[in-house]
Amino acid sequence: MKRINILLTALALIFATSCESFLDVKPSNQVDSGSSIQNVSDAKIMVQGLMNKLTSSNYYGRNFLIYGDAKGGDLTIYSAGNGGDAWYYFTHEQSSNSYIGYWSTMYNCLLQANNIIKNIYSLKEGGATGLDDYLGQALTIRALIHFDLVRLYGKPYNMDKNAYGVPVVTEPIDASAQLLRNTVEEVYTQVVKDLKDAAPLLGKKANNGFINYYANQAILSKVYMYMDNFSEALTVAEGIINSGVYTPYTASNWTASWARTFGSESIFELNVLVNEGDLGTGSPGCYYRRRAHGISAGGVFLASQYWFDIMGANDARWGIMDSDQSDEEDGTGRKGSCYKYSGSTTLSGDGKENATAVNIKVIRLSEVLLNAAEAAVRTNNQAKALEYLSPVASRNPDWVAPATITLEDIMTERRREFLTEGIVFFEQMRMDMTVYYEDDAFQKGTNPPASGRGQLRTTVNGVEQCPVTRNFFKTILPIGQDEINANPGIEAQQNPGY
Repeated sequence: MKRINILLTALALIFATSCESFLDVKPSNQVDSGSSIQNVSDAKIMVQGLMNKLTSSNYYGRNFLIYGDAKGGDLTIYSAGNGGDAWYYFTHEQSSNSYIGYWSTMYNCLLQANNIIKNIYSLKEGGATGLDDYLGQALTIRALIHFDLVRLYGKPYNMDKNAYGVPVVTEPIDASAQLLRNTVEEVYTQVVKDLKDAAPLLGKKANNGFINYYANQAILSKVYMYMDNFSEALTVAEGIINSGVYTPYTASNWTASWARTFGSESIFELNVLVNEGDLGTGSPGCYYRRRAHGISAGGVFLASQYWFDIMGANDARWGIMDSDQSDEEDGTGRKGSCYKYSGSTTLSGDGKENATAVNIKVIRLSEVLLNAAEAAVRTNNQAKALEYLSPVASRNPDWVAPATITLEDIMTERRREFLTEGIVFFEQMRMDMTVYYEDDAFQKGTNPPASGRGQLRTTVNGVEQCPVTRNFFKTILPIGQDEINANPGIEAQQNPGY
């Protein structure tokens, strides 16, 4: 891939200003990222530290997940001012609500991954053995981080692959280095390369809390979906499904799965421990549970009426939903609070001391199945589409398979299945969908301000709406002012509209 030798001072920002700098945050299972790996034990510790860093509040620990749901229309807000308004309202600007924490944290993680990769390659050149699995994990995580970054800051691949993506960083670089943004296509090319290079290095046995071969393949299949390479996406997904290593939850055990770690569907799950990664009252569980349920705050996002409207009355997935603020204050009977990240509606957690220290299920078999179902529809194989859709859709016992599976059927099932898992909005943008929002759902004056989605206000069937399509410039984030200050050259590559 072409290397553009002028920009990226996310690293300067990391070393100079980030409150989450890896140099300042040293989990007990981690050595300094700049340290040289001397043996297999060191490599293991470094990879453990990298996985820990992925659970940062600005990444899979909370904010990246919320981004993928708060913007997707299946969540709404009860009242403004609870701390998550900018996600929901799209009030992003270069100098405010830019969520620069995504940028700095993810490039911080890339710094760690690249140090691991460089050190392991050096050891292997010297004849060291037993390091392949750790190298494969670091390469896979490097691919995942670039994939997540380009979905936040770049246009969808199938919209404009020549648009600015993000700077690709594949080696440790000095904090003063400056790199320009690569194109979306260049980023995806590196992502696929890293995943393919990593795959033969990884074991196929379950590797709880870490990456194995099938986690690598699940990410690769998903990347192919985003590249509209549906035949390859299907082939890779079927390799996971047919392996027999993972089995889908049934309607009877789906709800209980949230109170367990490393269940039968868990392909890649990040450990969140009480003393490492537990965000307490800032955890995703508190953002989604009912306000005042075990905490004095929380309850930022609730399921919208749009989500209620696609749920069958007997669907097993109601089992992880409970009363929300509306029910608590007005007795409406509304079950709009999601308790996936609390383990259960009784705050059981997933077996740890705190109910907020719940593992993050990054990739589940259900996602692989639905991606395979969509890829089958796109490649004109209805039999396979039904085969892969059925295990997920049948969590509603009243579900009747349609004569023809459509893309809408599969997207609807994604919405039912993955509420609050950080998936749906990215899928909507990939599929070029229009997203609608239930603004002011509780008549508390929560319509978006003019600086957010309000500028798009329109009326649909007599109901005032704020639809968003991927042509709206705020569906991708701006490069934040802190990064521009540290790296002035990137200002000329700011995303359009900001």
